[in-house]
Amino acid sequence: GRLHILDILTDCIAAPRADYKPFVPRLVQIHIPKDSIGAVIGPGGKVIQEIQKQTGTTITITEDDQKGVFGVEKSAIDAALQRIKEIVAVPEIGETYHGKIKSIVPFGAFVEIMPGKEALLHISEIDWKRFETMEESGLKEGEMIDVKLIGVDEKTGKLKLSHRALLPKPEGYVERERRPRGDRERRRDDRHRD
Repeated sequence: GRLHILDILTDCIAAPRADYKPFVPRLVQIHIPKDSIGAVIGPGGKVIQEIQKQTGTTITITEDDQKGVFGVEKSAIDAALQRIKEIVAVPEIGETYHGKIKSIVPFGAFVEIMPGKEALLHISEIDWKRFETMEESGLKEGEMIDVKLIGVDEKTGKLKLSHRALLPKPEGYVERERRPRGDRERRRDDRHRD
């Protein structure tokens, strides 16, 4: 009887479908690192409630690794999973990000490359051209900019960005020699003495 049913089944559909139809309710389980669970939940559950409200899904996070997203439509689950992945994602050196300039300071701009993750775009990494002030760069708060993650400070863990690395090097460009740190400190001391 079982073999007869299997024969009839394969006449109807030769192989299982790669995925369910878009409107089939589904449950997807994902693993969230323990140190990122607080960021997904947010203060007083604000972040997780906002994701559920905007996507129309139900998100369950429990301590025994039964973390799941339940939704009635595939698009809703995909949207919720994307938001969670953005929160728990770890920036990678060499990757390019489309970020929002959150603030301008005299020595550069702080760019949000992922939700809640800001990094410094130093004034020297904006363009191949040298800027004396941030006003000369033309960057404004709220503006979107493409940046490349070029490093992480070993002592502080702060991220370093570059927009210059995404631009073609001007023909005949010669890198300025960097003065040794001791020379800069000596000049600063001389100015204080004057």
